[in-house]
Amino acid sequence: MADYPVALWSFNLSRAPASITVFASQIEEGVKRAAAEGAKLLVLPEYLIECCLAFKPEGLPPEEEMAFLADIGAELLPLLRRLPEEYGVSLLAGTMPVKSLGGITNTAVLLTADGREIRQDKLCLTPFEQSSDAWRLIPGRELKVFELDGLKVAILICLDVEMPALSSLLAKHDLDMLLVPSMTEKPSGYHRVFGCAKARAVELMCAVGVCGVVGASKGTTQNDTNCSGAALYLPCEEEVGDSGVAAEIPPTDGTSGDEPFLISSVPVKQLRELKSGKAEVWPGA
Repeated sequence: MADYPVALWSFNLSRAPASITVFASQIEEGVKRAAAEGAKLLVLPEYLIECCLAFKPEGLPPEEEMAFLADIGAELLPLLRRLPEEYGVSLLAGTMPVKSLGGITNTAVLLTADGREIRQDKLCLTPFEQSSDAWRLIPGRELKVFELDGLKVAILICLDVEMPALSSLLAKHDLDMLLVPSMTEKPSGYHRVFGCAKARAVELMCAVGVCGVVGASKGTTQNDTNCSGAALYLPCEEEVGDSGVAAEIPPTDGTSGDEPFLISSVPVKQLRELKSGKAEVWPGA
């Protein structure tokens, strides 16, 4: 495989859908665009589903928002499942709260063009995510590596990509691509996540695609601002462009309605050759 085209969409939460079906149709817009531009995968950001607080029940307290959004997610996924097969584009549908016996996790859901559903829970939660008077989430316990279109892939959600210990766990798996959906309130958060994503590309000698929500949900009680961009990072090697940046859209707060949508390609063949011994100084995983 020479190149693998991906789309990274920093969805603007101010879209404020009026219903689940409207939200699903907004996501379909992006899948259709990604397909038209030749992408094989569309990545959406962390907590994309917070958009749906725009139609939350009146008087819903903050500590019940995650349970509400978990129910919305359960209704949304059946509406999205046809899209990857119909358009030939696998869809990482951002992250959403998911109910389990132990509590509610923040979970990325990937719907593949070959009909699979792959889930990755966020492993390292922020203090806010675990707060008893806010979202009350529980961390996941398993880091998964999976195959997608002949590539070996993993997902690290936002803060997870800042954890070198998780990078060390992934090192032995010989990844081709790491996907990082995120949500960051301030430029400082954006730079933490995106800077660490670029570091992971160097450490793991793989491509790293990262995008985050922008704007604010009409019904938010917690996230009045969101700042992010979109980027595909590569190892800093001469053969793939020196800088480690395959493509990048700078950060925005989304208040002007802007919504970064990035199309770029993972140079799979070149990355595998670099791993096989052609890299400048990389000592191996």
